[in-house]
Amino acid sequence: MSGTIRTPQPGDYDTSYSVAVRKFNRTQGLFPPNVENPQIQTQRCLHQLGEKKENIEKYLYLSGLRNSSVHLFYRLLTDHIKTIAPLIYTPTVGEACQKWSHNYVQPEGLYLSYADRGNVAQILHNWPQPNVEITVITDGSRILGLGDLGINGMGIPIGKLALYTGCAGIRPEATLPLTLDLGTNNKSLREDPLYLGSRQEKGSVEQELEFMDEIMVALNEKWPGIVVQFEDFKNPFPALQKYQDKYTCFNDDIQGTGAVILGGMVSAVKRSGKPAKDQRAVFLGAGSAGVGVAKQIVEFFIREGLTEDEARRCFWLVDTKGLVTDDRGDKLAEHKIYFSRPDNNGKQYKTLEEVVEYVKPTILMGLSTIQNAFTPEILTKMAQWNKYPIVFPLSNPSANSECTFEDAVKYTKGTLLFASGSPFGPVEYEGKTFYAGQGNNMYVFPGIGLGTILSKATMVTQSMIYASATSLSLALSESEASEGLLYPKIERIRDVSVQVAIGVIRAAQEAGVDREARIKGMEDSELQQWVRSKMYDPHLETQRVEQEVSGLTGSHL
Repeated sequence: MSGTIRTPQPGDYDTSYSVAVRKFNRTQGLFPPNVENPQIQTQRCLHQLGEKKENIEKYLYLSGLRNSSVHLFYRLLTDHIKTIAPLIYTPTVGEACQKWSHNYVQPEGLYLSYADRGNVAQILHNWPQPNVEITVITDGSRILGLGDLGINGMGIPIGKLALYTGCAGIRPEATLPLTLDLGTNNKSLREDPLYLGSRQEKGSVEQELEFMDEIMVALNEKWPGIVVQFEDFKNPFPALQKYQDKYTCFNDDIQGTGAVILGGMVSAVKRSGKPAKDQRAVFLGAGSAGVGVAKQIVEFFIREGLTEDEARRCFWLVDTKGLVTDDRGDKLAEHKIYFSRPDNNGKQYKTLEEVVEYVKPTILMGLSTIQNAFTPEILTKMAQWNKYPIVFPLSNPSANSECTFEDAVKYTKGTLLFASGSPFGPVEYEGKTFYAGQGNNMYVFPGIGLGTILSKATMVTQSMIYASATSLSLALSESEASEGLLYPKIERIRDVSVQVAIGVIRAAQEAGVDREARIKGMEDSELQQWVRSKMYDPHLETQRVEQEVSGLTGSHL
């Protein structure tokens, strides 16, 4: 063999590797000698997880596993997605972010500080992986329902990209978790001696966008065509509006959330028996996520035959000051204006209860983080007004959910069409078992990323986002629908991601933003096979590595 000494890489420390692979990797003797099968490895991991009492302990254990034995981590995730996903992302990632600086052990992503402006391109060269296909970027200014956490928000890009790999098979080494340190307005963090970020207040939007200009240029120069997902920015609209027509990027809080809820809403509206023109949707929460969701549903209603004005007049948005109206007297944030009501006849409705009584909605949507905002009285009225009331309490984590699944079933007497943002267990009511659908973004964003990468799209169009939602609705099986579910079972997430990716690829081709010529004429069945062949499968990694090592060592004997 050549005289080059190989340095062990993350993933080399896998007890399923043969002696030959261990010798090649220069890891022989660095861990116990027994060559294990993956089933035993998984059994040990589950045992070790079971020994941890708190979810944050399980999160930290899984983080260590991902960094020391990456393929084993992803085998565990894909085989036990329902158990592991909540531990590496919502809801556990919220606590992990709050304690990020206190629990910090090792680098897991890339940090770009505002102090680094003018030097971003050089810093990107420090990232050890040469080929990056997708990055998730946050500035930590609005983490879940927890607010400004500064660089502690790094847990979000790391968790999100783990789901890109586990759910859609994007290779782990092709992902880049990226956190911007633009300062923090969280005074307690700035005064915390263990906080690892800069201790200055956040700058202006103009300063941040100027820095983002440098970042977007540098990312695309180093990794041309990289897919950029923006995540958990307090004000997500400026960056999306500025870059969406110039680079391959999207915002999961706006577009991904809207798409996944639309996917469930398409199923719910059809099963409610009421056409789009008769739907009346009350939204508690008029932030970027709420407006993003509502706009996606507007597009669905338009495709169901309504004009745009008719479609947007099916929505009543409620914020902290009450119903959003043209004559409320305050200056509305720009994103709220589209849904502001002109037809309230001068009357202002200050509470959700007042708005619900006024509108008598068919759809009740929560993106407010206000726990138990959907009271027993409101839920009871929803069932009185509708044969199949649509109730979507979407706030995360579960402690912030607008209602529990148990209350929703109880007070609607089991007539509801339900999806939540956080997971809820089954509920028994009058001898019947009800199952909660979860409108989790992981149903769409992995497939959006995979389809965008594989089609080599130059941008992420609205038609691609919409296609992810309709593909998700079509992925619901008959047996799942018979159980009252609005979303496929999470155990089928990789199959769902394939279907979503194909929808995204087709939409990219129709929009003329694709660059992958090899798949332009493929039938759906052939395209599906091709997409699956491009997905990382951690179960095949041991076999792949064994074959590669055998070929390399054999060629040098």
